[in-house]
Amino acid sequence: MRRVAVWDDVNSQSIELITNQMKWTANTIGELYKSRWQIEIFFREIKQLLHIKSFIGTSENAVMIQIWTALITILVLKALKAMAKFNWHLSNLVAFIRLNLFVKISLQQ
Repeated sequence: MRRVAVWDDVNSQSIELITNQMKWTANTIGELYKSRWQIEIFFREIKQLLHIKSFIGTSENAVMIQIWTALITILVLKALKAMAKFNWHLSNLVAFIRLNLFVKISLQQ
């Protein structure tokens, strides 16, 4: 096992990681950790905003369809958030869309 210390500029603190990867530099391991953390945050947003608790289907195809649908949905929501006139939180935007699902309005406005 190998202990790697990486400096986090965002939080101004040192992060210690344990790895079994002996060939990569500490910087590479730190960058992979940061990238993986962003992926974890992305999937947490999907689960929280879209209220996905479990998969409806159990076949590989059904699971893949549900994952792709969730990914497309969250990306469309993030695009709407970027185009919005107001500085919405993503959760507020999702709640607004749920409340006005059957109302004909322009989401860009």
